[in-house]
Amino acid sequence: MDFSDSDTLVGPAAADLLPATATSAVKVVIVGGFGVGKTTLVGSVSEIRPLTTEETMTQEGEGVDDVAGVERKTETTVAMDFGRISISEELVLYVFGTPGQERFWFLWNGLFEGALGAVVLVDTRRLEVSFEVIGRLEDRGVPFVVAINGFPDSPAHPVEELRAALDLPREVPIITCDARRRDSCRDVLMALMRYLYDQAAKRA
Repeated sequence: MDFSDSDTLVGPAAADLLPATATSAVKVVIVGGFGVGKTTLVGSVSEIRPLTTEETMTQEGEGVDDVAGVERKTETTVAMDFGRISISEELVLYVFGTPGQERFWFLWNGLFEGALGAVVLVDTRRLEVSFEVIGRLEDRGVPFVVAINGFPDSPAHPVEELRAALDLPREVPIITCDARRRDSCRDVLMALMRYLYDQAAKRA
């Protein structure tokens, strides 16, 4: 192909290049109901500019999407969010966020392919939107941890009450987090990695 002098080939920004020291990569998925903060978490924790597929909500979603409790939300993820974080010089996590509305859940099949585990992001103001999400992970046999995203007006509940309400086995970790803070989101991902390691050790 012949390029004229005016043509410019643009590659990824230097900040987005995979570290030269990276030897292992792991894929994890962030799931949860509509409006629980998945896009915010991926954007907060990613060391590269995150890829998002947020679109403005339109009247076509009225009567289809359940916006109870998040009526002010004006955008929604229609495919996925993607980010990357280096856990160590050798280990890199690829983080994929799923769409929250049920009409986009058919995309989960591709997003979960090759994933080692998941984070279920929960809003305690709307616990019910997490029930089917957790059920789907359990049906797939995907190991997961639960992260309680602390919104300013979220009611606080003891961990054991949340575990009972979500019908979670005792071994599934429950972590509190602030999806707006990178350090808090990183702690959630580290908790998932520890859980995956412990589960693998039990099977060995």
